[in-house]
Amino acid sequence: MSYVYILYAPNHDKYYVGQTKDIATRLLFHNELSKTSYTSKYRPWELKKSWKVANESEAVRLERFIKKQKSKKFIIKLLDDVTLFPSICEKMGIVLL
Repeated sequence: MSYVYILYAPNHDKYYVGQTKDIATRLLFHNELSKTSYTSKYRPWELKKSWKVANESEAVRLERFIKKQKSKKFIIKLLDDVTLFPSICEKMGIVLL
């Protein structure tokens, strides 16, 4: 089981999309442990949304799809429209858990 997640840095109005098997540890990494990563520049991060999928390969596919959109508006729409992410998963043949 893996997760696709969206983080938000309110001080910088930035969003970040990622995937992981352990959200709590990953959020700690983004907020405290990493020293030179992209996310270390925009702390603190808040977890805005996460979705559970069956495995890591599906999580990676979803993460890449979202990042390829290169759109803050798209990310905000994912957060606001509860039907959008499930419909994307359905089109990609991915089942949400």
